[in-house]
Amino acid sequence: MGGRQVMSWQGMHITVAGLGVSGISAARALAGLGASVVVVDGGDSAVLREKAAALESSLEGVRVRLGDGDTLPEGTDLVVTSPGWKPTSPLFAAAAEAGVDVVGDVEIAWRLRAPDAPPWLAVTGTNGKTTTTQMLASILRAAGLRTAAVGNIGTPIIDIVLGEEAYDVLAVELSSYQLHWAPSLRAHSAAVLNLAPDHLDWHGSMEAYAADKGRIYEGNRVACVYNVADKATEDLVREADVEEGCRAIGFTLGTPGPSQLGVVEGILVDRAFVENRQKNAQELAEVADVNPPAPHNIANALAAAALARAFGVPPQAVRDGLRAFRPDAHRIEHVADVDGVAYVDDSKATNTHAAEASLAAYESIVWIAGGLAKGATFDELVAKSAKRLRGAVLIGTDRALIREALARHAPEVPVVDLDRTDTGAMLAAVREARALAGAGDTVLLAPACASMDMFVNYNKRGDAFAEAVSELQSADG
Repeated sequence: MGGRQVMSWQGMHITVAGLGVSGISAARALAGLGASVVVVDGGDSAVLREKAAALESSLEGVRVRLGDGDTLPEGTDLVVTSPGWKPTSPLFAAAAEAGVDVVGDVEIAWRLRAPDAPPWLAVTGTNGKTTTTQMLASILRAAGLRTAAVGNIGTPIIDIVLGEEAYDVLAVELSSYQLHWAPSLRAHSAAVLNLAPDHLDWHGSMEAYAADKGRIYEGNRVACVYNVADKATEDLVREADVEEGCRAIGFTLGTPGPSQLGVVEGILVDRAFVENRQKNAQELAEVADVNPPAPHNIANALAAAALARAFGVPPQAVRDGLRAFRPDAHRIEHVADVDGVAYVDDSKATNTHAAEASLAAYESIVWIAGGLAKGATFDELVAKSAKRLRGAVLIGTDRALIREALARHAPEVPVVDLDRTDTGAMLAAVREARALAGAGDTVLLAPACASMDMFVNYNKRGDAFAEAVSELQSADG
């Protein structure tokens, strides 16, 4: 096990909350290290029973209790939670009463690292986490480093830490949930990309949400990367307790000052990790090297570049890594051009902050929006984006909230209100958008809402959009 402190887990009684991917990963790892594990889950479906049977039969020392996620098993020494469980869950109240710590899978992974484990470059923020982490991994690979994008994406981080593959450095995406339950995490360098209201039902308040995001900076050794345009991220850096010599590094879409990365005449430049940063700047890449070159994605690229440069990556690797990067599906993805109109799928824009960034990337837009609002309001989003809107097509349960905001802040914009939630609704929405669009316009799916009222997830919503656009092309053909 490469010098890990394995014996400290031997004989411990650990309760794992949740029979999802991270819960199963934690249960397997801890049982393999000699702990006695009980996995608890409030559900009791056929799928969960099948998972439970497979887990119990494959490992000694693991027991699964379904149908009760509230009661703390007797003799528990530690509770390991999955990210989705709220801090207010009765199980955690019972643990607090019994004096038992509650931690997450990221905390367990951190404790399980070998003494010579690779450092973590960590990324969080309301939007852009996955893209930035994947960009960072691409840049690190371009520098010849062995790396993986892990954490809130890809392989469970416990599996990476305990796996056989050797890494030089890890690019780690962390959600606010994961950070809440990871008190001893100490990254080499970390970035908070932005802060906007999200998951407030889980955290309880914007202050608590921001504080959990800010945990990513605690104990940083080299760089705390923040967004110059989002003062709240810089405030979190000021409040963090970091190692002596750790620097605050800003990224901006404007001209960078000393200790910042920014953009000058279409070039991404570094004035942080250079000799004589008061006078000098290092060219890293062109805006055209960023895919897609939308403003919020250039900000993602600058944050990724800052973390890579903090780790000593040379300028050429930043350029090569950004050129090699391809974003995941449904993230401001160009689907097709039909009759001079571009069709763009940003189904991943599930909140107003993400939709605002998406709308800012285009000049003349027919906007397809709506779904589950999750308590969001749309006045600020519509007011900021009104001048770009040529038309709007609204779908989903909470579309009236967006319609009302459009009436208040963009009364001249034509709006089609589709009172449908059936499988053909997206095709109807795309056809209505086409009727509103002219050559040079962009039909943009940026819903600003969650998808679960009509679709299983945002991926399925984006797929439905792409299929509808494909039908338009077929009809033209």
